Amino acid sequence: MADSTANATAGAFAPLRQKVFAVLWVATIVGNIGTFVRDVASSWLVTDLSAAPAAVALIQAASTFPIFLLAIPAGVLSDILDRRKFLIVIQLILATASISLLTLSATGLQSITSLVAFTFIGGIGAALMAPTWQAIVPELVTKADVKGAIALNSLGINISRSIGPALGGVLLATFGAAVTYGVDVISYVFVISALLWWRRPANSEDALSERFFGAFRAGLRYAKSSRELHVVLVRAAVFFAFSSAVWALLPLVARNLLGGTAGFYGVLLGAVGVGAIGGAFLMPILRARFDVDGLLLLAAIAAAAVMAGLSLAPPQWVAILLLLVLGAGWITALTTLNGTAQSVLPNWVRGRSLAIYLTVFNGAMTAGSLTWGTIAEALGISATLLVAAAGLTVVGLVFHRLKLPKGEADLVPSNHWPEPLTASTVDNDRGPVLITIEYRVDAADRAPFLAALHSFSSERRRDGAYGWGVTEDAADPTIFLEWFFVESWAEHLRQHRRISRADADLQQEVRRYHKSDEPPKVRHLLAVANAPADRHPGETVQSSIQQGEAR
Repeated sequence: MADSTANATAGAFAPLRQKVFAVLWVATIVGNIGTFVRDVASSWLVTDLSAAPAAVALIQAASTFPIFLLAIPAGVLSDILDRRKFLIVIQLILATASISLLTLSATGLQSITSLVAFTFIGGIGAALMAPTWQAIVPELVTKADVKGAIALNSLGINISRSIGPALGGVLLATFGAAVTYGVDVISYVFVISALLWWRRPANSEDALSERFFGAFRAGLRYAKSSRELHVVLVRAAVFFAFSSAVWALLPLVARNLLGGTAGFYGVLLGAVGVGAIGGAFLMPILRARFDVDGLLLLAAIAAAAVMAGLSLAPPQWVAILLLLVLGAGWITALTTLNGTAQSVLPNWVRGRSLAIYLTVFNGAMTAGSLTWGTIAEALGISATLLVAAAGLTVVGLVFHRLKLPKGEADLVPSNHWPEPLTASTVDNDRGPVLITIEYRVDAADRAPFLAALHSFSSERRRDGAYGWGVTEDAADPTIFLEWFFVESWAEHLRQHRRISRADADLQQEVRRYHKSDEPPKVRHLLAVANAPADRHPGETVQSSIQQGEAR
């Protein structure tokens, strides 16, 4: 048993044997500690400038709203720009914002407006950085260590959370805001130095590389057509909208309900980090007893219990224990939702779809923070926490019926579509392209064939189609024509790369109803250049015909 435990531990930390990952991992821990130090200073300073709950909640909203706005564009940028240079520029912008906060605090010119403005800039940096940090992981470790590296990144964030807030509270109470912001500035030096040290290989050229707006639309199309992702997003939005109350009001809880100082507020946030680390170690045990829906319900009940407990203004040592529980519940919810989202996403759209998940997460946190701050103005802090706790318990039980996807589909590309035949070279940007597939189906199989085809239609839309339909031959009701549009020839070629093994199984289910010695007939039709102005955009002429395996 001891050997098994040792092997598991060694496996969990195996990515750290790879030097580049280890250096960047340590640098991100230092950088995140600096960020938590900065955020503690800003959250506490606003309570000195205004006792209004709405003003305090505004700081939380300012940090999350930019992520709501920019996460999706950031996910696209992380795929089309040099990620190392992109991260360096972001770090320089964030360092400049912290230098400005330092200067304003040192000169006594700090105000709620400046705190909100520079917190908003910090949120912009976080929005641009989060998808990019996730995207570089496969570049830093071997394929076998990717999952371990992702887990270590989560552990690193919680190590930072357990150190940064407490350190920030001590620095703020002992040396003041200027020195506290100065420590954050120093942390950027470590991160930028590590990124400059990393010699990232240049991006290889690919004729089918996506451009910003095309990649943006493709990501939105996928998210729009993926019901499994919809379920994850709904469950995340509901959980974070209600649980955001504790984060929005925690500075006032620490100060007004618990009579604490800035140092105590930092200790509370540090307790969340410690609890999250403990929760991470408990996750294997919890996963053995609960499925993903049970884990999310457990996290909701834990967070609701913590808010209810804090509303009673308990002794400070009890509040610290409650925040330990909050940390464990928070990491349980985050890893459950994030892991489920990862499991239902293919690699080609993972960054953009995770950015959509981040958008929903931070949108719920932003809207929740503003809402709970406004409610606290009317009802008071304790009553608001009780309302949020009751609401989180109710929605946790209600939405428990909306089951999270299992994520068991094989999303590895199947690469089974043959290259389309063309009479001459087709420019990649030419389009739109209409693809048709002709099937011959017995009358007795009509209903199950159409049901299978409609199930397969979501794959077409997820992988790039912006229109899909099926028609039948008026002269021969056994002939059905499936059709779908894509934006360009290049986008259709990308479909060839995107179709997964799970989708191939769905396609095979459709094809088994095709009654002919020949495979379904596939045609690719291109829009005619300089078509008459009165012609409908959907009217096309046949440019090439492929007789072969159906798409």
